[in-house]
Amino acid sequence: MEKIKKVSRHITQNEPLLFERSRPGAVGYKLPPLDVPAIEPQEVIGSKLLRNDDLEGLPELSEPDVVRHFIRLSTWNYATDLGMFPLGSCTMKYNPKINEWAARLEGFTESHPMAPESAVQGSLEIIYLAQELLKEITGMAAVTVQPAAGAHGEMTGIMMIRAHLEKQGNARKKVLIPDSAHGTNPASAVICGYAVETIPSDKRGLTDLAELEKRMDDTVAGLMLTNPNTLGLFEENIEQICKLVHERGGLVYMDGANMNALCGITRPGDMGVDVLHMNLHKTMSTPHGGGGPGAGPVAVSATLEPYLPVPLVVKQGEQFRFDYDRPDSIGRVKAFYGNFLVLVRAVCYILSLGPDGLKLNTEAAVLNANYLAHHLRNTYEIPYDGKIMHEVVFSDKNQLKYGVRNGDIAKRLIDYGFHPPTMSFPLIVPGALMVEPTESESRQELDLFIDAMKSIAREAEENPDLVKNAPYSTRIGRLDEVSAARNPILRWHPSQE
Repeated sequence: MEKIKKVSRHITQNEPLLFERSRPGAVGYKLPPLDVPAIEPQEVIGSKLLRNDDLEGLPELSEPDVVRHFIRLSTWNYATDLGMFPLGSCTMKYNPKINEWAARLEGFTESHPMAPESAVQGSLEIIYLAQELLKEITGMAAVTVQPAAGAHGEMTGIMMIRAHLEKQGNARKKVLIPDSAHGTNPASAVICGYAVETIPSDKRGLTDLAELEKRMDDTVAGLMLTNPNTLGLFEENIEQICKLVHERGGLVYMDGANMNALCGITRPGDMGVDVLHMNLHKTMSTPHGGGGPGAGPVAVSATLEPYLPVPLVVKQGEQFRFDYDRPDSIGRVKAFYGNFLVLVRAVCYILSLGPDGLKLNTEAAVLNANYLAHHLRNTYEIPYDGKIMHEVVFSDKNQLKYGVRNGDIAKRLIDYGFHPPTMSFPLIVPGALMVEPTESESRQELDLFIDAMKSIAREAEENPDLVKNAPYSTRIGRLDEVSAARNPILRWHPSQE
């Protein structure tokens, strides 16, 4: 038998667009003939609501063409179901399938937001349970689950701080934000009408207390503090920070996006924090990426409890109801009651783990990050080498002498089968590579990542061009990202060349 020299995998490396696959006359459905008189759309809908652009050129395909196209595209995606997804601060961890099963129960998926309270008692109980569980986990007095994501929660928190200060007679003018905070914090403060001043980090990567004391005056509404911060370091002076801000009439907002490092170990409410948000799509294992859905519940101290958005779900006897009777409320921040099915997933996650499981998760997340730091600190610089928590920030300083930058390292990491870490953030670390392994990863997976990172460092030294031109295993080579950002093609039409 003649030896086969070439094998076809029957997989196209450059899947064409549906427009390019289109064949005139191809169709994926067949409707039965009308048994009623035909009616033009504008007779029913109204011409103002109908599309008036040219519909010619839409792709014509059979059902197998469409299904296979999207299935093939799905195999190009990287996901937590495939391997380690080490985006720092994003906490891209594995989602237990039981959470997805619970969220797909018919009683939840068919629950209508405008149904009467008596018809959705089970759904209201889930919302109430989410509020109570998050109160216990954070040590705060009350919780709203309305906000749809982290930045939405930030805005809600600052709105409540402003409402409280206005009621005291002075909303003040500024919000202080450490340079190690999440990037959305300044935007949230500005949206709520505040100017922003940056507090620098000290040489250890923590909030500079001397600088905070100097700037915390009667024009400052509060401090927005990420804890642990984006360097993966716990703000060990948090109680002193809260006391200082409170003594001068301000309030402390804590960005709780990194609660994956705290759950079951310590609680922001016990530290003196006034308000924080939690990213359930990070800490409590719900879908993350692709635009959502997300959930950013906000927990508050007793001081800010009157200002929570309406409605809250309360329990009266054995019944659950919406409470709108809150005269100091900032009002709604989202239509209806939040992204409900995300709350179902999060409640399932919390109850299935329990207090001991949440604590073990946190301990594993911290252990995994320190394991990576220990094995890579002699290969990649760690500019703020303190006691890290759930994530570690490396830099490309050791590789720069060979002309290799953090972006090159990230592209080459794709060839080793890993999603790149968060790049060039936090901004106080030049050439940052921000890695968060989460508790999802086994020691075997971490060892593979360590081996890949060490191998890339050797390549940078011995053959830097190999790293600088990566990746090689992807469908396309390295993109011109600057041109793509400045001149994006947002819409394609068959008439385009």
